[in-house]
Amino acid sequence: MASAADASGGWRSVLPAGVRPYTEAAPLASLFLGISSGFPYAMIGATLTTRLKQDGIDKATITAFTLVFLAYNFKFLWAWVMDGVRLPLLGRLGQRVSWMLVTGVLVIAAVVNLALADPSASVGSVVTAAILVGLAGASFDIVIDAYRIEILEPRQLGVGSGMSQYGWRIGSAGAGALALVVAARSDWHTAYLACAALALPAMLTALLYGEPQRHKRVSSKPGFGNAAAAVWKPFVEFFERKGAWLVLLFILLHKIGDTLANLTFRLLFDDLRFSNDEIALYDVGVGFWAYLIGIFIGGILYAQLGMKRSVLISLILMAVSNFSFALLAMSGHSNIGMAGAIGFENIASGIGGVCVVAYFSALCDLRFTAAQYALISAAASIVGRFLTGTTAGALIEAIGYVNFYLLTTAAALPGIILFWFMMRAGLIDQSIGTAGVEGSGDVRAEHPQEETGKPLQSGS
Repeated sequence: MASAADASGGWRSVLPAGVRPYTEAAPLASLFLGISSGFPYAMIGATLTTRLKQDGIDKATITAFTLVFLAYNFKFLWAWVMDGVRLPLLGRLGQRVSWMLVTGVLVIAAVVNLALADPSASVGSVVTAAILVGLAGASFDIVIDAYRIEILEPRQLGVGSGMSQYGWRIGSAGAGALALVVAARSDWHTAYLACAALALPAMLTALLYGEPQRHKRVSSKPGFGNAAAAVWKPFVEFFERKGAWLVLLFILLHKIGDTLANLTFRLLFDDLRFSNDEIALYDVGVGFWAYLIGIFIGGILYAQLGMKRSVLISLILMAVSNFSFALLAMSGHSNIGMAGAIGFENIASGIGGVCVVAYFSALCDLRFTAAQYALISAAASIVGRFLTGTTAGALIEAIGYVNFYLLTTAAALPGIILFWFMMRAGLIDQSIGTAGVEGSGDVRAEHPQEETGKPLQSGS
């Protein structure tokens, strides 16, 4: 489907056909949304892990901090607020725009609070500050994801997911690198304060782009009953679909191994005695470019093979990437080994970031985008994050890094097998929501039986 600019001979018509979709307004907006989405994750993820390790905190306590990410996993509990509650005064800017501004301010405040906490003086204060960043970041993510899905047309979901992943990596890697460099030359307090400004791209994008045209309110009528519908209808609608429980099981299982591995990399690097500069160069630098390459490959796979086969390939690659860290653990301090492991892992993650995120985005009903995508994205890593926070540190101490990463490779197999079964059973096509349906922008929330449209092509 060509854009209006292409059809009218506009400036996009002189670009290569494969590049044109990336220059459209919605995918470009997705890039800036992704930047702001990625940085809070880095603040309480790899960056906080390095900060705590350098302050002499033990491994079991450090891995327990990954439980802070559970805020992202339980965000579906309050995501309905962003769908059903209109903010006073700011609400005139639109449901999505107003919530983008409020949650963005909350993220900035939470990161500043974490900057002022001192792990060496009180671990408890850091725990509280990290939880606040997790809650604010998760709320910011709810709005960012809903905004992204609703500004993208079904034909743009793959490209938009890729641009969002580009932005996410710029935000997370940029924040991680900035924090490491500033901390090495000043202190961690200053490093965190510098990173707080990365909430601004999403806030400015929402103000400039405006309210998504595809956004559909649960109901245009006021009242407690209609407000309450925003809480339960998203879940009812999703679980009424054929095979919905299997789809949810896949979402829960598919990323266990990847999450377990990713949240422990900095522990491995520190124990292998990589310096901050080496981590910044290889983990952040090489990883950044490898991820961009992976997103590009993912876009090609998605376009050429369709949704289903591209997702299956990405799941297999992500499982194999964990094995590369077992090899790194065996080889010891090796810059080549680190670059190879980080490079392969990020290429695989980039491919998955396009293909899997596009599928998850297409699962949403446009009336409940915030709540449903919050449920999907939260479920995607909850098991892996819980296992990391409760057992990863102890497992590493008990069986060593090599066996740990072999275990994470094996943990990815159930998700691969289940997705293959869902493909064979035809459940992938049947699980698509109105966000993945052509012509669904005219759907009326009060009359879902009038919805019409053509399902997004998912490939064989």
